[in-house]
Amino acid sequence: MQVQEDAVSTAEEQDKWLADAMALVQHNAFYMHRAVDANNLRDALKYSAQMLSELRTSKLSPQKYYELYMRTFDELRQLESFFKEETKRGRTNADLYELVQHSGNILPRLYLLITVGSVYIKSQEAPAKDILKDLVEMSRGVQQPIRGLFLRSYLSQISRDKLPDVGSAYEGEGGNVVDAVEFVLQNFTEMNKLWVRMQHQGPAREKEKREKERSELRDLVGKNLHVLSQLDGVDLEMYKDVVLPRVLEQIVNCKDEIAQYYLMDCIIQVFPDDFHLQTLETLLSACPQLQPTVDIKTVMSQLMERLSKYAAASPEVLPEFLQVEAFTKFSHAVVEVIEAQPDMPLVGAVSLYVALLTFVLRVHVDRLDYVDQVLGGCVKKLEGKGKVKDAKATKQLVALLSAPLEKYKDVVTILKLSNYGKVMEHLDYDTNRVMAVVLIQSILANNTLITAPEKVDGLFELLKELIQDSEGAPSIDELDEEDFKEEQNLVARLVHMLVNDDNEQMFQILSTARKQFGQGGPKRLPFTLPPLIFAALKLVRSLQNENLPDDGPVSLKKVFQFLHQTVEALSMVPAPELALRLYLQCAEAAGVCNLEPVAYEFFTQAFMIYEEEIADSKAQVTALQLIIGTLQRTRVFGVENRDTLTHKATGYSAKLLKKPDQCRAVYACSHLFWVEEGSGVKDGERVLLCLKRALRIANAAQQMSSATRGSNGPMTLFVEILNKYLYYFEKGNTQVTSTIIQGLLELIVTEIQSENTTQDMQVDAFLANTLRYLQFQKHKGDSVAERYSDIQVPS
Repeated sequence: MQVQEDAVSTAEEQDKWLADAMALVQHNAFYMHRAVDANNLRDALKYSAQMLSELRTSKLSPQKYYELYMRTFDELRQLESFFKEETKRGRTNADLYELVQHSGNILPRLYLLITVGSVYIKSQEAPAKDILKDLVEMSRGVQQPIRGLFLRSYLSQISRDKLPDVGSAYEGEGGNVVDAVEFVLQNFTEMNKLWVRMQHQGPAREKEKREKERSELRDLVGKNLHVLSQLDGVDLEMYKDVVLPRVLEQIVNCKDEIAQYYLMDCIIQVFPDDFHLQTLETLLSACPQLQPTVDIKTVMSQLMERLSKYAAASPEVLPEFLQVEAFTKFSHAVVEVIEAQPDMPLVGAVSLYVALLTFVLRVHVDRLDYVDQVLGGCVKKLEGKGKVKDAKATKQLVALLSAPLEKYKDVVTILKLSNYGKVMEHLDYDTNRVMAVVLIQSILANNTLITAPEKVDGLFELLKELIQDSEGAPSIDELDEEDFKEEQNLVARLVHMLVNDDNEQMFQILSTARKQFGQGGPKRLPFTLPPLIFAALKLVRSLQNENLPDDGPVSLKKVFQFLHQTVEALSMVPAPELALRLYLQCAEAAGVCNLEPVAYEFFTQAFMIYEEEIADSKAQVTALQLIIGTLQRTRVFGVENRDTLTHKATGYSAKLLKKPDQCRAVYACSHLFWVEEGSGVKDGERVLLCLKRALRIANAAQQMSSATRGSNGPMTLFVEILNKYLYYFEKGNTQVTSTIIQGLLELIVTEIQSENTTQDMQVDAFLANTLRYLQFQKHKGDSVAERYSDIQVPS
């Protein structure tokens, strides 16, 4: 066979060459078995050497070569049994050991030598350490990477149960654990050199192919580290003084990206957690020395993750983490790695800080100073870079900011981290908004209360992209309207989480929030100021029974001034309808507190908005209903102020555009002159005037309908007014007599029966219910029935 041949790429050729080699192995194995059965040592060695010669091929890919190797390995196990039987027949192991070295080719010779060496060590006729040393030294004779790797893999596999480890049958004269470690380390070193050499053989265009082949062979090298980790005699001291330094020296010196990444990962995975903890500084010191292209962030992340799981599974070891200063060492290592790799992408650097923060949150969850230190390190790395534009780096920054939030579930704790906001500043506008939303959602979900003014300032600094226009941010018009509304509604809900039982502190909190919201611009204020106003009104209720001086830190006067200024800011947006509603809310609150001048001022502002800002007819109707309802509930006014306000309300009612709206507003004004609760006003004459005026307007509406449509409109307004008359009649208004009700009743019935009146089923039903009510009242048999007795109900 030719030893040196070019590698081939086609799968068909590979399969053919493997089949040919397998056939020859099987052929020679057949004759080897015949010789073994005949106890013919010479022929057994001859055919076994010919069989092993097939492993000298350079044609096969690592995957195919592995299949061939496994086939020959099975045959070698049987050959080993034959050698063992030979010693029982009187042949010495030394003779066998010498005899197999007469094979013509080095590769078959070494496979046979290792096989005999296994039997030799088992016999204990010679020290295991000497035989192992001889085998590992002689294996240097094969320097072709794939052949050499599989040969040494065979040596490792054959010898793993024959090492002079502590408690082993081969310890003592056969050597000690030091010899066992030296053998494995030497084999590991040589295998790694062969593995790395594969990268530099062949043309540059086949680099990817070689990397794939190397990846397929990596476990052959890594198994040596696994063997080391399984040695009982390798304690912490030996690992620290011998094993780890030697392995790291080989890893650093090989200067190969694939080998360095894989072997560092192997160390982390195969050796015990307590070893890693006690040798952390040594292990981490190798990280900055690795090639710049090594994915060191993943290696360090895995180490941190493994140690954090160790701490979680065994809480009793936590003092050891503090004793060895694990966080400090990891922190320094992260900085050194970043400095050693100036070309490291930003995402890699941030990922390291994410891993470090995850470690802290698992192991030192109570050390906020450590958390802040990690964030500070990231800020330092981001210094001078402005807004991060790389999507992957941004994702890692979000992970960095989200980790403490998810762990502590408390934004107040986050506010103690001085570097949290500095990291957020490096997020682009959209991501910053998303992060701000996450913060608010956390507050709401965990019912976190913000109880101090300085905390409010700190929180709003983190949320500034949501509550104000920042430099370089897109205009609000460019944002998605639905998203904008959703965000602002979240901010509005946040206001209700700003709470303090101390009134003075609460007022400071509201003032701080007002100052921050004031920078939000006209589009945000309608969302953010109303909840602030209602929070202030809640404070008013708390202060209502406290006799506080007006010039103190907090007083009713100051809170109402705050309310006035806040609603005024809203009216300037402009948001007239919202401002009017809020002025009325404040007026009612001032009335409850017996502050007549304050209540009057709020009503005045509401009327001014009605006059100057509200032009839409429907909006005017709604506004007047609110004004009338609020004024009716407000008991604080003296005669003069009340007359002024009620006169304004009735005057505006009569000036509404549509007659039906005029009519309803005017009869609603009647309630301003008849208040049942307490010692409220009861001016029956003015009530009657309002109702009569409403009737005139209803009549005018009917006439307009007749003039324009040729028929009278529905009698809805008349039935509504009739019900108002009945209300006051029952309440004892002497101005409303049964004669008036009888006349109105007959008018309605006559008009409804008229052919000129438009029929409406709803009006008919309304009237029918009203008539049934009258019948019910007439037959109650009490004093009320007597009053209704004079009213004749049409059938």
